[in-house]
Amino acid sequence: EVQLVESGGGLVQAGGSLRLSCTASGFTDDYSIGWFRQAPGKEHEAVSCFSINDGRTYYLMSVKDRFTISSDNAKNTVYLQMNGLKPEDTAVYYCAADRDYRALVAGRGPDYWGQGTQVTVSS
Repeated sequence: EVQLVESGGGLVQAGGSLRLSCTASGFTDDYSIGWFRQAPGKEHEAVSCFSINDGRTYYLMSVKDRFTISSDNAKNTVYLQMNGLKPEDTAVYYCAADRDYRALVAGRGPDYWGQGTQVTVSS
């Protein structure tokens, strides 16, 4: 059974940092991993993605230079280090996986989703 398990969300003041973790299990093929977020009343959006095939990364423009995606293959875990958090970063953050990196970046129905973790940034 394929599973994506997120952790690391929480409440932080503006300017603070959080690190989200996504641990994958049950995969038999290579999948690219991405972080998405959904704020109340808004569509989900791709925040950052990592291509397992060639190491390409994608960042949403509003998080560039503040967020960093990385992976620890030995632990089957992908991280999202979030620095300089802003109130507008408040959302439920989801880990997602797809065989197709470009489809993942475009948010076109990732094959698998995690359960989500809440990130709240207070002003």
